[in-house]
Amino acid sequence: MSEEILINVTPQETRVAVIYLGEIQELHIERASQRGLVGNVYLGRVSRVLPGMQSAFVDIGLDRAAFLHVGDIVEARCDHSPRPIEKVLHEGQSILVQVIKDPIGAKGARLSTQISMAGRFLVYLPQETRIGISQKIEDEGERELLRERLTRILPVDEHGGFIIRTMANVADDGELEADVDYLRTLWDAIRARSENASGPAPIYQELDLAHRVLRDFSTAETARILVDSRETYVRMQAFAEEFTRNVAGKISHYTAERPLFDLYGVEDEIEKALGRRVDLKSGGYLIVDQTEALTTIDVNTGSFTSGRTFDETIFKTNLEAAQAIARQLRLRNLGGIIILDFIDMDSAEHKQMVLAALSKALQRDRTRMTINGFTSLGLVEMTRKRTRESLTRVLCEPCPTCQGRGQIKTAQTICYEILRVIMREARQFSAREFRIIASQTVVDLFLDEESQSLAQLSDFIAKPISLQVETLFSQEQYDIILL
Repeated sequence: MSEEILINVTPQETRVAVIYLGEIQELHIERASQRGLVGNVYLGRVSRVLPGMQSAFVDIGLDRAAFLHVGDIVEARCDHSPRPIEKVLHEGQSILVQVIKDPIGAKGARLSTQISMAGRFLVYLPQETRIGISQKIEDEGERELLRERLTRILPVDEHGGFIIRTMANVADDGELEADVDYLRTLWDAIRARSENASGPAPIYQELDLAHRVLRDFSTAETARILVDSRETYVRMQAFAEEFTRNVAGKISHYTAERPLFDLYGVEDEIEKALGRRVDLKSGGYLIVDQTEALTTIDVNTGSFTSGRTFDETIFKTNLEAAQAIARQLRLRNLGGIIILDFIDMDSAEHKQMVLAALSKALQRDRTRMTINGFTSLGLVEMTRKRTRESLTRVLCEPCPTCQGRGQIKTAQTICYEILRVIMREARQFSAREFRIIASQTVVDLFLDEESQSLAQLSDFIAKPISLQVETLFSQEQYDIILL
């Protein structure tokens, strides 16, 4: 057991760090004012049906309507020909839905009518009848044994379906039976609330981050769970005693004076995870760029030259980068389309070994993903399911100066832009004087290198031009006053 989970709690937010072999592997942050919606169940009202898109917008009481696609509607599914959405939904209809993806950027939450409730060892699907097995359990004998065990303990009147989670292989029959009872009771409560509510209304809220640690994060490898809040520790202990007894003995209350995240270097790791550059121990580095549509990760050798040949240096850098990339995906919670630009390799064997190293490093990831091989351009394409905002989107906002572009116009560019504006204004309006209000850097340039340009324009329009510094302006901001 070489995994530790750290939980830092304040009234404003809860932060969780997962440490494996002394290195931080995952970061999770949940703010009290912005709790995630994934897993929440709502009684919604259909506000608009779009047959052309085979989707609908559903009001669940949020600022933005949520999105429901026909593929996520249980009632529309059919073996031969799925029913079109206009045959299933109509405007004003009340419908029980669950959030499967948080609002991201300008997009509203994504919904499904297939309700699923996660327990410690099982996921309950009340509208299904099958028993599924986590794909991470690969051994066929073990899969069949787990299916037989669950079938044996299910009540005779059970009509719902289950998915057996990875952690079920360490559970005894009593723990599985307790999970079944808990999930069935939870579903009965959800169903009763929905029958007595009028939409849009919240019906069930997913567990908070601290409690999801006990249900979803803790594994057989977890040695201990440290939490620095007495109140949260007590609540987690009570929850564990009732629902996750095998985890209860691992929870400890951290009481030392030094902040928990400082002791383990988590604060420094968070700062690094917000930067574009990730340094590798060998001297190479990664450049991570995140956009709305996709994320690109570029691998560079940097100062690494320890290989006997140039090809070996590249190969070793790419191997190390594969490990680092897998960790960065988890740390930053990057999702969607991801393009990996490894350093070009001529050897097909080296390419396969780098792909194998990447796949192995990604096995610890709890998020579903797909990896494609090298393309003709030498890029690796992959996808990682995006259900919540990335770490950068949670902790940061677009720069007010560059508006998220990552760069700004030079002072000289702004000077020439201002000169063009004055020329245009002078042709349209008869002013006595033009006053330029701009940042200190722009005004300084007008007084020095571009003073001749300013004088020439003043002479050409036959009007004086004065300068005024506005300390609150960014380099790109300016104003032209006609006096």
